[in-house]
Order: sequence, then C-alpha cells, then structure tokens
Amino acid sequence: MGGWRFWIDRGGTFTDLVARSPTGDLRVRKVLSQRHGVGGDPAVGAIRDLLALAPEAPLPATEILEVRLGTTVATNALLERQGRPTLLLINRGFADALRIGDQSRPDLFALEIRRPEGFYDQVLEVGGRLGPDGAEIEPLRLDADLERRMLHRTGSLFPGHGRRRGPRH
Repeated sequence: MGGWRFWIDRGGTFTDLVARSPTGDLRVRKVLSQRHGVGGDPAVGAIRDLLALAPEAPLPATEILEVRLGTTVATNALLERQGRPTLLLINRGFADALRIGDQSRPDLFALEIRRPEGFYDQVLEVGGRLGPDGAEIEPLRLDADLERRMLHRTGSLFPGHGRRRGPRH
C-alpha cells in the first residue's frame, strides 16, 4: 500500500483524523482543535500520536504518502457570512459564474427572484487556465500587475484591511 494516508477535518471544536496505515488498517482520532497551554497543530499532534512519535519529533516524510485537510471552520464562516471582506480571484470571463449558478429557484414562477448575498465582496478576473486534461493553457501570473490591480480594486493587497473601492459585484 505504500505509506500512511491521512484525511483530516478541522472543526471549530474538534479536529477529526482518519488514517490508513501502510498495511491498510483504518485508525481514527478526535482531538480538540484549540488546546489551551498545548502548543503545535492538533492534526500534526494526532499524526505524531498514530506514528508513536515524540511530541516535537519531525514527521517522517518518507513514511507519509498523503495528507488531505478540509475545514468546516472556513465552510461555516462562508455559510454564516462571517469573517472579513473577501476578494474573489477568478478566471477571466467568469466573474458572474458564482452569481449565475445553475439558475435553480425555489419558486419557478416567482416574478421577483431573491438571491442570497455572495460569499465575497469584490471580484477580480485573472488570467490562468487549465485544459480538461490538466495541461496548462494559460499560465497564472501572480506578479506585480496582479498586485497593482488588487491594490486598485480594494485599496489594499490584503482585502479586508484598509479602504474599500470600486463597485461590488
């Protein structure tokens, strides 16, 4: 089977970890996401526990085949519309894709369509595109031009900090 595989879900209260050992055994750990007085990342601590490593020992990269991390903290913040204002960077030509969605409506014959607020405050279209086979068609350039456009659009390179400018999409 190779090395260890880890699948982690970081929640607000608990971090859940499912691991598959090199022999195929499944193991599960549930740890507190925030441990007062205990340093380090709880997921890394759970991995160390499963591998029987000391708390400060480095993780053996040669024994770990895969680590996947999901977070319900970020998902919940989006769904509950909490957190800082967000700038969405999206492929050129797709600025309205999330707003348009799949056109489903709870009431098909409603004359006034009420859409929920978006998860982002502003949209900035960028180049960069992959083909259906994963081949790079147009490279993504995270360069000075993108920084300049972000600064012009939001008033800050870090959306949510500083003044806000431009129309909201």
